[in-house]
Parts: sequence; C-alpha cells; structure tokens
Amino acid sequence: MKFSAYDDIVQFTKTWTGERSADGRPRVSDDILRRMRAITLEEAWGPLWRAGFQTQFQGEFLRASDVKLVGRAVTAVMVPKRPDLDETLMTYGIEKEGRKGFFNQWVIDSLVEDDVVVVDLFDRIYQGTYVGGNLSTAIKTRTKRGGAVIWGGVRDLEQIVKIPDIQVYYRGNDPTGIGNVTMTGMNFPCRVGNAVCLPGDVVLGTLSGVLFIPPQMAETCVIGAEKSHVRDIFGFIRLSDKTYTTAQVDAPWTPPMWEDFLDWIDKAAEAREYLHLTWEEDIKQAKEFWDEKNKTSPQVRL
Repeated sequence: MKFSAYDDIVQFTKTWTGERSADGRPRVSDDILRRMRAITLEEAWGPLWRAGFQTQFQGEFLRASDVKLVGRAVTAVMVPKRPDLDETLMTYGIEKEGRKGFFNQWVIDSLVEDDVVVVDLFDRIYQGTYVGGNLSTAIKTRTKRGGAVIWGGVRDLEQIVKIPDIQVYYRGNDPTGIGNVTMTGMNFPCRVGNAVCLPGDVVLGTLSGVLFIPPQMAETCVIGAEKSHVRDIFGFIRLSDKTYTTAQVDAPWTPPMWEDFLDWIDKAAEAREYLHLTWEEDIKQAKEFWDEKNKTSPQVRL
C-alpha cells in the first residue's frame, strides 16, 4: 500500500481527462475556481442533482469564519485506533515514505495553493481535534485561499478564528489533542456525513454548508450558475420596471423575452462579466417548448 498513491488516484478519478496535480489528483483550472467563488451553493448544486450526483452536499457544520471556501480536495480517512493496524501504518509512513509527525501532519505537509483538507474523522470531537492554531496557520500558509472540512473536531478555536482569510468547517471543539485514531487512507474516497468526496473534487463551502463537486462537472456547474445568476439580474430589473410579471419571469421565457434579454446582455454594464456565455441551446429549448405549447393550446400568445 501507499498513502496518496498516484496510480490509485488516477484509477478512481478516471472520468477526469484534464490536467492533474503532481500527486495525481484532477486539477480543475484556476479560472474555474475563480468563477466558482462568485456563485451560490444552490446554483452549483442543481446541475449535480440533475446529473445523478445526489450525495455531494453536507450541512450541519460549524464555521470558523464568514469566508467562502473554494479549492481542490485533499482527502483523509480516519478510523478509531487499533494497535496492530496503527503500528503498521505509522511505521510504513515514517520508514517507507519519510513522513514526519502524526497522521494529520502528513496530510497538511502535502498541501499546495488552493487545496482544501477534507477529513472523515467519524464525527469524533473528544480526541478528534484534527487541527488547532498551529496546523490551521500551516493550512493558510500553504493553500493561501484554502481551508479544511472536518467531520470531527478542532481545538484552539480562539486562535483559528483570528487567522485571516481561512475557512474551517468542523463539528465541534474540544481542548484535547488528536489521539487514538489512525489514518487508513490519504487521497482516497472519503465520506463526510452523507456526502462523498474524491481527491481533486472542487470544494464549495458557503453559509448553507459544503458541496463536493466532481471535477468533470465543475465547468458545467459554473456555467449553469452564471447563466442562472445573470438571468436573475435581468429578471429583477424587468420586474422592477414592470415590463414582465413574476409569472412570466419564472416560466420558460418566450422568444420575445429572449430577444429582449440578448439585447440587454449585450449592452448592460451589469452583464459585462457574463459576455463569455452562449445561449443558442437555451433559446432552442425555449422555442421547442413554446412551439409544442402552441400546438396543444393555440390560444396562447407569445
């Protein structure tokens, strides 16, 4: 066995065909991460749900700050300590792989910019404090904009909350240090509550909770969210000036509404950052919907 084995990571993330990090994790582009920071969790969640990824969200966390968390997952799986297993894995990591310190330090020492530590600590808080002030500072230093998602505990909370621009999701805090636990997997499939996270997933953490986005779905989620967002801006404006009713805005848009929207998005300052989006397929679907509607209900006027 190996902790964070390149070939294993590639094998269970084989649906990703793009760039990979040095350790084998899928590496979603910096541009997608940048754009992900501007969207809501619910906007990103919709495309995942429709594509069958229905175990990607987990709420019920405490948060160390109000910072939105976006980054690439580095996963760790912990289990209660069994002495023979613990000795075998600790010895292997130190003697064969040259690792130093305790299991949690091995993971944090591997982090790079925009990484997020995602830990299954089986909801343990007493002696399940994965990070404290020192390791949280190390996470901030190594990842710059990253953080941690811990299905377990933290300690030194008063220190953690003072670290600028870091986000840590956790289940509870306790003064005990981490102990009587063993890491059985690093960059291995990881369960966090009801959610499943693979190494290289894009982690999106907001007020609502945490969403683990498969890398092959990240661009789809961002584009879908951006389209939803800019359509909302247009809808709010047209509702405010009483051009359309709420029923019209919430229903599938008619071809004249789409013409109005395309004219607006081409000129409006509020839409400038969304000019990279294309709308041909959306308009085609809307036309097909209204063509079918008119067949069954000839009295409908567009």
